[in-house]
Amino acid sequence: MSLAESSRGASSPSSRSWLDRVEPLIEWIVRLCGWSAIVFVFAIFFFVFREGAPLLFGNLDLVEFFTSPNWRPDSEVRAQYGILALLIGTLAVTALAMVIAVPLGLGAAIYVSEFAGPRIKETFKVVIELLAAIPSVVWGFIGYTVLGPIIIWATGAPVGINLLNGGIILALMSVPIIVSVSEDALRAVPDSYREAATALGASRWEIVYRVLFPAAKNGLLAAVLLGVGRAIGETMAVLMATGHAVQIPGSLLDPVRTLTATIAAELGETVAGDDHYRVLFVIGIVLFAVAFVVNLTADLVVKGIRGERHD
Repeated sequence: MSLAESSRGASSPSSRSWLDRVEPLIEWIVRLCGWSAIVFVFAIFFFVFREGAPLLFGNLDLVEFFTSPNWRPDSEVRAQYGILALLIGTLAVTALAMVIAVPLGLGAAIYVSEFAGPRIKETFKVVIELLAAIPSVVWGFIGYTVLGPIIIWATGAPVGINLLNGGIILALMSVPIIVSVSEDALRAVPDSYREAATALGASRWEIVYRVLFPAAKNGLLAAVLLGVGRAIGETMAVLMATGHAVQIPGSLLDPVRTLTATIAAELGETVAGDDHYRVLFVIGIVLFAVAFVVNLTADLVVKGIRGERHD
């Protein structure tokens, strides 16, 4: 049989009918993969809500829960479940991390996208990927053993594991994702924008500030919010680097405790089904709510930016 005949045989009616029968199955598998992410998120939320609901709708005082800085779940006199200090500690560490990480990340993305040569660009990308691959527990060790003594030496603080330590570590952990997403957003801007600005006599920095930043607003905002999500959800690094003290910080050198670190540190010491066990799941619900607010805010801001462009 010749090659042409074998090719015609490969596309025979029987083979086409077999493909027609298999194609719906493949389509449903692809749809299932797409919906699975949504199903998994709802399943996780259902599990967390199911464990926390008996206390949330039971004898938990929500006013005390959100406004009291006293977290004493094991008190034999009166257990107190106030997360105000934990919530402020989480927001303070995240805010400090973003203050450090956003300028560094955006600056590095601008350099890689617009100024670096090909060899430096590839080297820089490899370094960024290596930073992203470092496990969080290793970052925690770095904060505890390396950055802590440096903070004590530079500031005279009594301890080196504090809000400042945790903020710096979280900033270093957030920078890789901010750089990667920001660089993609800047490179997605058409070259015609750069060429038109150059023809008008704009310098390279004017092109970045007046052309690339407005054109890549959505992507840059997404990069920052991904960094915020990375910082809020981090557990082991902040558990090791912040001092794990339940208090409202008065300065950058005060130890703090975050919501995620509290869950990680105490869940293994609780009895399944008791109030202490369930209040940790209520904290998980709070974290879900914070993540939802962050993503909803991002969505509204992005839609607002798009609306301004259409106007």
